[in-house]
Amino acid sequence: MQQSGNTRRQFLSTAAAGTAAVVGAPAILTASKTDSARILGDGDYQYEVIHEWPQLPDKFTWQTTHNVAVDKGGNLYVIHQGHADQSDHPSIFVFDADGRYIRSFGNQFQGGGHGIEIREEGGQEFLYVCAYQALKTFAKLDLHGETVWQQYAPMQSGVYAADEDTNRTGQWGRDRFMPTNFAFLDDGGFLLADGYGSYYIHRYDQNARWQSCFGGAGAGEGKFDTPHGVWVDKRSGREPSIVICDRAHHTLQYLTMDGEYLETLSGYGLPANADTWQNLMVVPELHARVTILNDKNEVVARLGGDVERVTGPDGGQIRGNRNQWIDGKFVHPHDACFGHDGSIFVAEWVGTGRISKLKRLG
Repeated sequence: MQQSGNTRRQFLSTAAAGTAAVVGAPAILTASKTDSARILGDGDYQYEVIHEWPQLPDKFTWQTTHNVAVDKGGNLYVIHQGHADQSDHPSIFVFDADGRYIRSFGNQFQGGGHGIEIREEGGQEFLYVCAYQALKTFAKLDLHGETVWQQYAPMQSGVYAADEDTNRTGQWGRDRFMPTNFAFLDDGGFLLADGYGSYYIHRYDQNARWQSCFGGAGAGEGKFDTPHGVWVDKRSGREPSIVICDRAHHTLQYLTMDGEYLETLSGYGLPANADTWQNLMVVPELHARVTILNDKNEVVARLGGDVERVTGPDGGQIRGNRNQWIDGKFVHPHDACFGHDGSIFVAEWVGTGRISKLKRLG
């Protein structure tokens, strides 16, 4: 989860230019605490937050959690970045609808596990997984971890260094491949965001063959600085379009399905990804909150906000010190996805890992 040209330790300070706008943006948050529940939001956008909702067996350890996805049966899939020196430890864990551990796999993604999405194809569900750091790869798996295919940098795009499809040194740069997230297309193809590498969005067909790319590094309006998340917004009443979480610009960019620029939504703090359910879109922000938008892209809720504290001078210490985490507040939401009932699962980029459930009450 690295900013361009900066280490993880530097990302909060280098993003300070956007912090003032983020802190000044309207924050829609109320919280009340009953015997054991902390309630966030108001009215139709009210949720009970349950931190550390799923539990791992003792033989495993929570590591840096990155992304989450839910299958048709309501099971939750969690991918860790994991530690490269723990190659036998799984990076992907599966939990049932009550948060109980089911299975784990994916040790091949240890040290770089990042994006995970689920798509049904021909009556069967598949995982799409991407990994960065020294792994530089993306793959399609079945829900039990069997590999269907695995690929590396699309050299035919012409945007990568000569050895990038075989380079495993973890080199960073705009001519390097560091994939972060997927979005699915109606024709069976998919989009792959190279959010830490070239900053291009790659388009693949239904057979996982590279077709084209758009974007690249730049100041905005179809150019990006860390296009970390990608999603296709097909909410009712809206023209289908591509959403790019242009993280280091603190914006969401909307593009046509052909990759042409449409508009920019500002007022975010390192937006990391997006997901939709009915007329809502959820955007996790690494600057310590989760934002919900309606189908007009109006902000209707901002949940668990701890922006000023996490982006302040001691913010870097909060990430690594659980004693400084506040119940009902987020630290670094890195991904969020909706469950079938509109509840939200949040994965945070913290060293010990944390998965929270926002149980929908409204």
